[in-house]
Amino acid sequence: MLKEKLKKYTLILASGSPRRQQFFKDLDLDFEIRLKDVEEIYPPELKAVEITDYLAVLKANAFEGELQTNEILVTSDTIVWHHNKALGKPKDAAEAFEMIKSMSNDTHEVFTSVCFKTNTASTVINDVTKVTFKDLSDEAILYYIANYKPYDKAGAYGIQEWFGFMAVAKVEGSYTNVMGLPTAKVYEYLSTLD
Repeated sequence: MLKEKLKKYTLILASGSPRRQQFFKDLDLDFEIRLKDVEEIYPPELKAVEITDYLAVLKANAFEGELQTNEILVTSDTIVWHHNKALGKPKDAAEAFEMIKSMSNDTHEVFTSVCFKTNTASTVINDVTKVTFKDLSDEAILYYIANYKPYDKAGAYGIQEWFGFMAVAKVEGSYTNVMGLPTAKVYEYLSTLD
C-alpha cells in the first residue's frame, strides 16, 4: 500500500540496527541501507526527548549535501530515561548490571526520535513509552547479561528477548518504540508524503 505511494522515492535507512531494518521490512517498504560513523555526543543540558531529537538530526546531518532529489533519509536514536538521567548502551557487564538494577521495581521512559531528511528539508518525530519492571533478582539480571550480552541496547535490555518477557510488568505506549522505532508514527508520517 505505502510501498506503491513511495515508488518515486528512494528510502534510505541510516541504521545498523537489525531491529530497525527488520521493522522496515515488516512495514513492507523498499529501502536501502547507508551507514556513517557519527560520534553521538550531545550538549549536557539536554534532557529526555531533546537528546534523541538532537542525535537523530546529528546523524542525518552527516549526509548533508549527499542526498539526491528523490531520496528520503531516515535516522533515529533511542534512549532510556530514568531518574532524570539518560541510559545509553552499557560499556560492560558491570554497567549493564547497574542500569538494570536501578530500573528494577520501577518505571522508566523510552524515547525514540526519527529524522526524515531530503535534500531540501528535514522533519523530526518522536515517541515516548513508559515501561515498568517487576522486582528483579540479581541472579536473573546476571543470567540475562551473561547469556544475551545486551551491549548494543539502550538501557542494557531488549524488550523482545527473554528479559522483556520475564521482567516487564507493564508497557504504556508503543511497544515497537521500546525496540527502537515507533513504527505506527513512522508509517503515518511516510503516508503524508505525496
